[in-house]
Amino acid sequence: MGTFFKQIYRYSHSRRFRHNENLWPYVKIKRASEGHISSLSVRGQPVAIVNLSDIARKYSGDLLLIASGPSVNETDFSPLQHLPAMGVNGSWFMHDKTNFKFFVIVDMTFIDQRQSMVKEMINDPDILFFTTVRGVVKVIEYFGYSAIRCQIAIVEDACFKSFQPQVLTEEIHQSYQDEESVRFCKTDRNIAFFKDIRKGVFDAGTVAHWALQIIQFMGFSRVIIAGLDMNNFQQPRFYENENDKSPCGLEQQFSGLIEPAFRHASQVLKENSIEVLNLSLNSALDSSIFKKVKPHDVC
Repeated sequence: MGTFFKQIYRYSHSRRFRHNENLWPYVKIKRASEGHISSLSVRGQPVAIVNLSDIARKYSGDLLLIASGPSVNETDFSPLQHLPAMGVNGSWFMHDKTNFKFFVIVDMTFIDQRQSMVKEMINDPDILFFTTVRGVVKVIEYFGYSAIRCQIAIVEDACFKSFQPQVLTEEIHQSYQDEESVRFCKTDRNIAFFKDIRKGVFDAGTVAHWALQIIQFMGFSRVIIAGLDMNNFQQPRFYENENDKSPCGLEQQFSGLIEPAFRHASQVLKENSIEVLNLSLNSALDSSIFKKVKPHDVC
């Protein structure tokens, strides 16, 4: 977006609104009574989006979630090919071995770096693509409206909602303590899980945490996760090599944020009768968080 409008925005809005500077004044939204974005236009052109209320508890049964850890390359997906699958980021490179129905990308740097993959994914009419408003804008900027054949569902970081002020990490509990659909971690009140993604999604340093909140909202009762390694951070992701490896900041966040967030998520999911199985046998997330199994044990 134009530098001129960014400067106007910075002069006319406080720092708490800085995350919106790439959207104003080109993006217009409306919100439903539940809080989610119900209509979106970019540069005056409407963008078709799915109403999140229409997918609440719409689904049931099993879902395969494919993350980006190196163990994906060692996983036998043949017993799981019949399952509907959700991908995140580069797991699209597994689309010939899985039945992708859903996809989640909330990392804008990933869209910048993997444009050919993103273009291929959004061209699939069978995909329901979860991304942020900024993600939609980037897709349109790179590929144009006509390239989008998938369905789009807008999700928002609960701390960085579009055209609303930022909520600082240390303010999460204070800001959301009255929200019935939020479950706070007992050991850290600023780690949380949103059961109703219409009101936001809590980040925990990894898109897989977003995915679990989305999956819970959609109604699936069992999640089988591949590639949730959370170790060997120096190794390329399963779709990378040493020459095109993107930086990874997960190691610095693992003990203080990522591990406790997934432990908390597992408790929330259990309370809602959702079983999570981890196909990464050497995952740094131990079996007390998500039970570790082999693919042939799933069915």
